[in-house]
Amino acid sequence: MKRDTESALHLDLSPLHLLHRAGQRAGDVFNAEIGSLELTPRQFAVLATVASAEGLSQTDLVERTGIDRSTLADIVARMLKKGLLQRRRTKDDARAYAVRLTEEGQRLLQLAKPRVETVDQRLLDTVPEVHRQQFLEALALLVEVLGQPGALIARPR
Repeated sequence: MKRDTESALHLDLSPLHLLHRAGQRAGDVFNAEIGSLELTPRQFAVLATVASAEGLSQTDLVERTGIDRSTLADIVARMLKKGLLQRRRTKDDARAYAVRLTEEGQRLLQLAKPRVETVDQRLLDTVPEVHRQQFLEALALLVEVLGQPGALIARPR
């Protein structure tokens, strides 16, 4: 029985486990707030990114959102089917597609924005105000450092 207690304590100190659990909770808050809009956090990220720079290629979207290529292709395909996005071949590269919002995509984004802002505020409200900037900087650093080439290659022990 002591071993179970030690394992539980270890998980309470595991950045991997805590980030996973925090992500689950953040997703729960997002789903509760977004309600009937039938939108995922990643779909929102795609809508917001396309709205900020229309005509991006899917490769550009991968770079700007951090969503892996195959997942992004699936998300874009579903959003095309829902009528939220349009895509056309780019002028520079006939193999690449430029993506833009449809009117329905713009409408959904405008409905979702205040709800997502509420989610962000609810999440930040869990962190004492004096630590919020440091918290956001630590998350951004984690994303930046682990996103660099070679960062995910196992290091010898």
